[in-house]
Amino acid sequence: MIPLICLDVDGTLVGKSGQVSDAVWQAADRALERGQHLALATARGAFGSSWDMARRLDPSGWHVFHAGGAIVHAATADARGGAVPTESIAKAARLATDRGWTLEFYTADAYAVNRSSERAIDHAALMGVPFEQRGLDTLDGTIVRLQFVVAEDDSPEVLSHGESFGLTGTSATSPIMPGTAFVSFTVAGVTKATGIELIADELGIGMADVMMVGDGHNDLPALAAVGHPVAMGNAVDDAKELARLIVADVELDGVVEALEASAEH
Repeated sequence: MIPLICLDVDGTLVGKSGQVSDAVWQAADRALERGQHLALATARGAFGSSWDMARRLDPSGWHVFHAGGAIVHAATADARGGAVPTESIAKAARLATDRGWTLEFYTADAYAVNRSSERAIDHAALMGVPFEQRGLDTLDGTIVRLQFVVAEDDSPEVLSHGESFGLTGTSATSPIMPGTAFVSFTVAGVTKATGIELIADELGIGMADVMMVGDGHNDLPALAAVGHPVAMGNAVDDAKELARLIVADVELDGVVEALEASAEH
């Protein structure tokens, strides 16, 4: 069986309801009983509903948050990640102000947002936290990720600024907020793949023995890096092209199929 399975959240673990189904939790429990390790690999932060999911999947293991910007231990809340340079933060903030875009600033376990907007408020609800407009100066700790929350059509333009920021940019969507793109920027070279590599190293597992299950553009580096890439039925075409296995749509609990397949290797 495959010893480490990494799972994206939006469009993979959760669909339009925003909740992990009972069938998926039961399949995850069976994987744990078999002795497999489960890790979240998400662009979300280590708080709210995603933190609850991580602790349920493996309460004593490491999980990838912030699109690789941080890995966080579910039992101790210890976090490892690189700091986004101050100059990069300032450039992104100026762009957000000039374009009227919503920009979120993240430490491993908290975030601030530059403006109150419908998308900002809806995103807080998606993450399972109350909305509160906070300035960047209210955050304690290292900034590990920036995220623009914009119309999906604006995603390519936002991503085009990654080089000027000196950061790595990835884009994701969620079935909970159709028409919205979540464009994340992390320290150059940092992706979900690098976060998974750190967890695999902790467990003494080679990347060839890791399964990644995902659906979006920000899952592509991880799907390319592992030995067992799995794409959801609702995944973007690029993810399906990288996959060795394509499972059912998120609304049909495709993760259950992936977890059961992981036991057969």
